[in-house]
Amino acid sequence: MRLGRAVLTAVLALSSFAAAAQERGGTPGTFDFYVLALSWSPEYCAGIGQERGSPQCDPARHLRFVTHGLWPQNERGYPSSCDSRGAPPAAIAETGDLYPDQGLAQHEWRTHGTCSGLAPAAYFRTVREARDKVAIPEPLTDLSRDGQTTAASIERAFGAVNPGLRPEMMSVTCRRGALQEVRICLEKDLRGFRACPEIDRQACRFGPIRVTAPR
Repeated sequence: MRLGRAVLTAVLALSSFAAAAQERGGTPGTFDFYVLALSWSPEYCAGIGQERGSPQCDPARHLRFVTHGLWPQNERGYPSSCDSRGAPPAAIAETGDLYPDQGLAQHEWRTHGTCSGLAPAAYFRTVREARDKVAIPEPLTDLSRDGQTTAASIERAFGAVNPGLRPEMMSVTCRRGALQEVRICLEKDLRGFRACPEIDRQACRFGPIRVTAPR
């Protein structure tokens, strides 16, 4: 009986977590902090990106970490799609060197930017400011061949080049044993990094991680 109750409690806790994570809508500007998501482009381009013929995967670009997005986040769950209006072309055009393609910029505005409480141009300036605050460790800026590492090693490398950034303030995510993203939590005013237990729990924890080199 005790074991049954323990299992039920765990299932309910997981269900509650999933519901919070899938929250849709919300009041623009009402959130606790930001998550800057940096995607490892070579892994995306080794699979679905190549299949889709994404301009992100043009071999001449040699992209490594790219900006996926800046996401308003709550201590539990996150708001999304707070408004159905798209960003005007002029605002999207300013993101050419920020996102790997403008389609992603528009998607990120609709899904996350509309919950920031900012106008499109101001939101994208905030994305740029957040991205400029994060340095990429040198081993990942000049990677020329496939390798292996661990999530903990990646976290330590980011912490070494970003003063104040600690493991509980970020998450290294994986897909099928390969590096997918590094997600870094920032205060709402972007003045510093901050702990984010829910984001940290999303990290891959055990075993080696494959790091795909640009093709």
